[in-house]
Amino acid sequence: MPTIARRYRGAIGAIILDWAGTAVDYGSFAPIAVFLRLFAGHGVVITPEDARAGMGLMKKDHLRTILARPTVRSAWQSVHGAPPSEPDIDGLFEQFIPLQTSVLKEYAEPIPGMIEATVELRKRGIKIGSTTGYLRAMMATLAPIAAAHGYHPDCIVCPDDVPAGRPAPWMCFMNAMRLGVYPMAALIKVGDTPVDIEEGLNAGMWTVGVTLTGSLLGKTRSDVEALSPQQRASIHAQIGEQLLAAGAHLVIEGVWDLPCAVQQIEERMLHGETPLA
Repeated sequence: MPTIARRYRGAIGAIILDWAGTAVDYGSFAPIAVFLRLFAGHGVVITPEDARAGMGLMKKDHLRTILARPTVRSAWQSVHGAPPSEPDIDGLFEQFIPLQTSVLKEYAEPIPGMIEATVELRKRGIKIGSTTGYLRAMMATLAPIAAAHGYHPDCIVCPDDVPAGRPAPWMCFMNAMRLGVYPMAALIKVGDTPVDIEEGLNAGMWTVGVTLTGSLLGKTRSDVEALSPQQRASIHAQIGEQLLAAGAHLVIEGVWDLPCAVQQIEERMLHGETPLA
């Protein structure tokens, strides 16, 4: 008996947002200073570019990605007499957790347009979920302060709530269950890194990448606002190419454009497109 293909053509029921660089912390700076300080404490100098490698991953995996960079690996071996090992990663991660937690309160401000976008989405009956590379203990510091600023998603899922963090789909699946939204084609994953996009694709979701507020650009709000329209458009196109190459279905400058992005995706669904098409 032939299989009947099912295509969801209803409305979007939920949006799953990344935190740093997407919903809060313009430029995704919170982890950078911590990683620089952490490695300096072990006699190893890394660059902001090194620190941004692996952004979006659970922070222990992020550490692994930094240490796998040839320059960092070589510097570590020069200082410590051996390549970085798993016990080294365990030790670094143990030190990283309190350092990161202590600075998160300084990076909890929502990105401009975030509150207005979520208000508009909720008026349309869309629920707001979230995934992150931060552990639950870190979010216990970040989330209440973000809420005091007006941002309070309906669901927060962290890597230590599930078997594995990004790019595995488990955090997205848990959001869908807690929010009571299905099929996965009724959800959109939004993030500023390729691993965010991969997470959403692995979950069978629509994916939207943000270009100007996240880690791939790594600029402050004032730096971005100082760009000329031509510079802004060029940067949006360049970073957009990276996110589209990762599989994003759509790219936007920032979360302020989410209501429009939802409308575009719903129109694509009406024409028979699916996240997996």
